[in-house]
Amino acid sequence: MRQLLTACLVVLLSPSIVSSLDQTTADRIRTASDELYPSLVECRRWFHAHPELSNRELETGAEVARRLREMGYEPLTGIAGHGVVAVLKGGKPGPVVAWRSDMDALPIEEAVDVPWRSGNPGVMHACGHDVHMAVGLGVAELLMDMREDVAGTVMFLFQPAEEGAPQGEEGGATLMLTEGVFDDPRPSAVFGLHVMPNHEVGTVAWGSGPFMASADRFAITVIGRMTHGSAPQDGIDAIWVGAQVVDALQGIVAREIDSRRPVVLSVGTFNAGSRFNIIAGSAELTGTVRTLDADAQDHTEAAMRRIVAGVCEAHRASCKVTYDRVTPMVVNDPVLTRQAVAALRELLGDEAVLEIEPVMAAEDFAEYARVVPGFFFFLGVGNEAKGWTSYVHTPTFQPDEEAIPVGVRAATTVLLDALERK
Repeated sequence: MRQLLTACLVVLLSPSIVSSLDQTTADRIRTASDELYPSLVECRRWFHAHPELSNRELETGAEVARRLREMGYEPLTGIAGHGVVAVLKGGKPGPVVAWRSDMDALPIEEAVDVPWRSGNPGVMHACGHDVHMAVGLGVAELLMDMREDVAGTVMFLFQPAEEGAPQGEEGGATLMLTEGVFDDPRPSAVFGLHVMPNHEVGTVAWGSGPFMASADRFAITVIGRMTHGSAPQDGIDAIWVGAQVVDALQGIVAREIDSRRPVVLSVGTFNAGSRFNIIAGSAELTGTVRTLDADAQDHTEAAMRRIVAGVCEAHRASCKVTYDRVTPMVVNDPVLTRQAVAALRELLGDEAVLEIEPVMAAEDFAEYARVVPGFFFFLGVGNEAKGWTSYVHTPTFQPDEEAIPVGVRAATTVLLDALERK
């Protein structure tokens, strides 16, 4: 907390920050990203047509590594499963910064009819990680061409399992760090972006401090006693008790948490019963808790355990509660944010760089930003005129590919700006 307050004080007391990049460099970035646009569209479409689930990104990782080798990199593969890391050492001395792209897709059947639609039934890049990879590869190619003028080192992280490793497996940013991705070289800052369809193409969006919520996962088993549907008095109805649990859990947010501390508690699945005329003997509920406040997170977990146990006891049932803290909050470093935003505004114009309130979605980029200062922002991919506004994690999500060169320009600019500031 003291470090965060100090950083905020530095921001408040420091003079106005402007981009460290000269106009020649900015023009060079714009021209190069426009020239790369056709190949990056092809790149994105290839990934979109070949989606793979978390910790199963074998073909995806191989393709990323192949493209990096063609650029002149010597990528490391097999990191945290199928992750890929490439390092660019610039022609001038300077610090180390990192750029992170994620690679996995979602178990969603695509409903967008395009020639490059998913060729893997039931799997879709519905969260835009195909765009993230295209942007990351575009930045890698652009900076390789500028290598002699780069004042420092840039690490490119292509990460598996951002959406979460399957049950019983490790993965994602945590495993990347555990396997030493930041050990040698160790970056002084890490950057990344995520597509966002509720922002128009051509824009980026940012926030300082807590920017994205923590994500917790819970599972509740209600254990009753099975009986014939005509004699509920002889059993303990797990469905009815489970319904009381769902209702009671909503009281945590409504009546136990300060309304100025955002918390979302959602039950996502409720599975019980085997036949229409049998009282269910057990019920399984799963869901998620999202918060932007550590104290509220602690209170919610404790309250959930207390309430579930109380409801089940009151109705003669027993229960089991599993609560996992999956992803911490994404916290943007205030000083790094102010510097990056200044560079983005000079690149894109003030009207295209939007300051927004924190969102309750989560991102495991947060794990990197717990180790070194981080800045994470949103890339607008929506196009209201064309009707491309479906949210991420939906079967009709369709990003505007015109955002890809914007993402390349934005990413390259914040990386070079950070290196120039040393």
